[in-house]
Amino acid sequence: MPEQLLTLSELNRATLARQMLLERQSIPVPAAVERLVGMQAQLASAPYIGLWTRLENFQRDHLANAIEARAIIKATLMRATLHLFTVEDYLRFRGALQPVLAAASGAIAEQRGVTLNIPALLEEARSYIQKQPRSFAEISAMFAELYPDSDIGAMRYTIRTHLPLIQVPTDARWSYPGNPKFTLAETWLQQPIPETDHLRDLIMRYLAAFGPATVNDMQTWSGLPKLKDSFAALRAELVVYRDEHKREYFDLPDMPIPDLNAPERFLPEYDNLLLSHKDRTRIVADEHRKGVYLPGLRVAAAFLVGGFVHGTWKVEKAKKAAILSIAPFKSLTRQNRAALEQEGECLLRFLEPDAVTYEIKFEE
Repeated sequence: MPEQLLTLSELNRATLARQMLLERQSIPVPAAVERLVGMQAQLASAPYIGLWTRLENFQRDHLANAIEARAIIKATLMRATLHLFTVEDYLRFRGALQPVLAAASGAIAEQRGVTLNIPALLEEARSYIQKQPRSFAEISAMFAELYPDSDIGAMRYTIRTHLPLIQVPTDARWSYPGNPKFTLAETWLQQPIPETDHLRDLIMRYLAAFGPATVNDMQTWSGLPKLKDSFAALRAELVVYRDEHKREYFDLPDMPIPDLNAPERFLPEYDNLLLSHKDRTRIVADEHRKGVYLPGLRVAAAFLVGGFVHGTWKVEKAKKAAILSIAPFKSLTRQNRAALEQEGECLLRFLEPDAVTYEIKFEE
């Protein structure tokens, strides 16, 4: 059977559909987080905005309650960064992704020229954290006292990446404070953390959430290297496409590639849609990359027009006024502006429910 050619537009619409960005979905929060295979969460507010833009009638308490009930947790995993996960996904995939965490730790130690006794370090850290949740400021202070001449930064990063840790939620507005505390995952979840490698399932779940995708796309999203052979072993179970550059894309059978209009949508900083492919032109045109991917590994809050990133946005609070500033990369039609104003006011009311007035500004 000949391989089907995929256009850029088809890649865009397929990805948006799976990301719940063509039509908002009416599904529970844990099901949404599971469908997305986790949500980037360096900023506490980002998953809330990400779910608001994807789900029908999403309210802050829908996620806050799931976090409080320990159905959703916050931990370090893909690309050694913080994500929200369902408990089931964290338990299922941590074993497959532990090499990513170990490699990140090893790279930091090598860069700093540090040699650590990792088993002893982890044993001491585990004993300290097991007594009660600890912030990394507390962990750093404890090890600085024990080992005053050591590289505490390298030790801290090794603990963060090797020990399965869960960030402890509070009653903060977005569930997690600015200086959070961490506890052992087995303590929080009251069960051991499996070391089983469910790489096959992880590939299938990635394709369901972000496909069609290349091997390099999956490697970029996960941080795992050398997945070519793993995809080759699954080839008989997958559909294979080519793009106009002859690159090979894999997908699950019977997954739709819809031909639908894409509505205007607001994405939070670090949204996984912007970080989960090696070639990001399916969402961000090359000429706009510098406006989205900022210095210091920051990723801007962006908005979509016609399915592609069209600019960035930010919210400011001035006394009792909430102001949404929209900065397009290029001109907007009157229809685009009207849709962004309508969607933007709803976003403002979600983010700043106590404001008295709401204003939308276009920076042009």
